[in-house]
Amino acid sequence: MNRKILLKSRPNGMPDANNFEITEATAPDPKDGELRIKALYISVDPYMRGRMSDAKSYAPPFEVGKPIQGGIVARVLESRADNFKAGDVVLGRIDWQEIQTVPASAVTKIEEGKAPLSYHLGILGMPGLTAYFGLLKIGNPKPVETVVVSGAAGAVGTVVCQIAKIKGCRVVGIAGSDEKLAYLKNELGVDDVINYRTTKDIKKAIEETCPNGVDIYYDNVGGEISDAVISHLNKYARVVICGQISLYNATDMPTGPRLQPLLLKRSVLMQGFIVSDYADHVTEASQQLNQWVSEGKLKYEETIVEGFENLPETFLGLFEGKNTGKYLVKIAE
Repeated sequence: MNRKILLKSRPNGMPDANNFEITEATAPDPKDGELRIKALYISVDPYMRGRMSDAKSYAPPFEVGKPIQGGIVARVLESRADNFKAGDVVLGRIDWQEIQTVPASAVTKIEEGKAPLSYHLGILGMPGLTAYFGLLKIGNPKPVETVVVSGAAGAVGTVVCQIAKIKGCRVVGIAGSDEKLAYLKNELGVDDVINYRTTKDIKKAIEETCPNGVDIYYDNVGGEISDAVISHLNKYARVVICGQISLYNATDMPTGPRLQPLLLKRSVLMQGFIVSDYADHVTEASQQLNQWVSEGKLKYEETIVEGFENLPETFLGLFEGKNTGKYLVKIAE
């Protein structure tokens, strides 16, 4: 059986299983310039929630009745394209489907053996590049500066924390369980941590863990956590807007503190970004990330669920914080 997952309906607020539909699919014989491929790993990512809505954004919305698309590592079963052969492993942002036929231009070949294949959806892929560009190109960290990372135990946050430590910074990580906090401190060397689920006063916790104020805030979550961190920014601080997962399922426009006076008085830079903004620097970033991984300077955690049919449930788990590190579904060996 070859299956694919469709967007059945657009969610209003938090998505649920009723927004997805699993159907059987066909994978026609490849024509010239095409490949038939079999999925090995499929990524679930918070940005995909935005594509489930029809609001204007930096990426086109998924179409109702059409397949969900995301990052996939796959093996080539049959090739009718130059530079690809059966057995090659490829990476692409393509349909959630077990076996499919795609244009060769939709995927890129990746090398086996140097790192686990799943890493190309995580630390060596979009999340790793996101961490690298956001922290280094916008945050511009300097030794001994204080960096606060929300969503610190996620796919991007874990990499941000470690790069900040490589750059000589003091790092405070915010996450939602004691297990995640222990991982951040004991495995990744984060200097201090905050459990946002059990901390009654986040603003006070930021003050206590950042006695010298905050120089860089890497924002993966938005909402009240970000309000608390931003109130402790130093002069010339940098705020990197990477994600706002706490607000993705809001049905009304959230209202929060008016930040402009604080940003003005403290000469703060606040900037949002997406990975493609730095397309000209991908080679540089990939080489550095690969080097740090090979040297053991970057550790990486993955939460892997097995079974194609578990993709919708795994995606929904992102909004409950079920993952540490990258959240993936393993489809085949």
